[in-house]
Parts: sequence; C-alpha cells; structure tokens
Amino acid sequence: MEASQITLLVVDDDKEIAELAAIYLKEDGYQVLTCLNGKDALALLKEQEIHLAILDIMMPGMDGFEVCRHIRKTSNIPIIMLSAKGDEEDKVEGLSAGADDYVVKPFGPMELKARVKSQLRRFMVLNARSAADAEAPQLLQTGQLTINLNTHEVTSYGHEVSLTPTEFKILSFLASHAGEIFSTDEIFEAVWADKYYEANNTVMVHIRRIREKIELDSRNAQILKTVWGVGYKIDA
Repeated sequence: MEASQITLLVVDDDKEIAELAAIYLKEDGYQVLTCLNGKDALALLKEQEIHLAILDIMMPGMDGFEVCRHIRKTSNIPIIMLSAKGDEEDKVEGLSAGADDYVVKPFGPMELKARVKSQLRRFMVLNARSAADAEAPQLLQTGQLTINLNTHEVTSYGHEVSLTPTEFKILSFLASHAGEIFSTDEIFEAVWADKYYEANNTVMVHIRRIREKIELDSRNAQILKTVWGVGYKIDA
C-alpha cells in the first residue's frame, strides 16, 4: 500500500504538538487527521478508515489509555502512545491497554517517522493474505493452541482469542520455534525488527497480556512458559 493510501490519526489536546506531528508525517506522504480529545477521536474512527493512531496520554475528559482500550474493543490497528513522561509505569499501563509502541515527548521527527513506519510495516505484513494462502491456510498447532498465520485467527482451549498485531507476532514467533527458548532481547529484535535499545519491560508486558488471553490461569501458564533466568518458550 502506498503512503498516500494510508491514513493516520494524531490525538493530542495540545494543538501545536498535534499539528507538528501531522507536518512530520505528511512529509512521508501519509494522509494525517488530527483531534484534540478522545471523544472526537473515537467518533472519527467510526467514520473513516484509520490505519494507525497516535494517542497522547494526558488529555482532559478521556485520557489516552481509555481511548486505547475503546479502540481495542473493535480494531487491531497499530497504536502509538505519546507522553511527556518517561516513567516505566506509564509505559506498562499503555502497553497493557493494548498499545503497540510508546514515544516520549519531546520527540524528534526521525524517531516518530521510524516508529510509525515500523508499526505500519508489521501491521501490513501481518494482515496481507494472498489467494493461495487463503486456499491453503498455514496452521501452527501445539497442545491447546492453534494459530492460523493467514487469517490471524487464534484459538486456545477451543476458544477464539483476539490479539493485537504485536501480540500475534510474539505468539506466532514463539510457536513457530516451539521448544526453543528466547530471551526478551531476542524476542524484541525478532518482533520489532530492531535492536533492544533500552532496558524496559516492553516484552514482558506483552507476554503478560498474551497469557491473560490464552491461558486458563495466567499465573500458572501451561502454553507460554517462563524459563527463569533465560526467557520464554512454547513447548513443542
């Protein structure tokens, strides 16, 4: 899909920041819409096809976390959170709400563009499906877990599970290498296609979210297991 066919939504109660982000992203050819509050953003998402949303956290009335949770009820588009804070707690809450990435203000144009491009690339790849694939779906099955790599349908213990693009990528990566153990660094580099550049718990938060969706008891994981001091694995 060409950049001119992609529509981004920037939501920030600071008009100058919203417009600045829009200017940066329009330079890469994207169509960019802006909103100053969460309520208007959700209304716009119902009216137009949005391919990626950038949400400020600190907004009056409805903050970015709440907007993110509302979006996740009906859509798996990539979501990037913006915040003036660099606190680990904000990152954890944003990722737990269903966000895919996190950018701290003040941000540079190159960083924002790179994060958007990375998320769109992963989203498009995960959602691309050829006619041949549709006729011959690729299935990953291990124990109680079944993953259709083409339709992105996931079932666990006989129940369909709804995952975000990043959650699906992590789960399918581990399932594709069932029996192997991967560290958080290795998972990050495989899924984000980038080096593990800062000591954060991005991967661990996503793992926790996945377990809440696929395990009968997330505190006693039987599918996505922790190998203490080493990393994570899905048994073959």
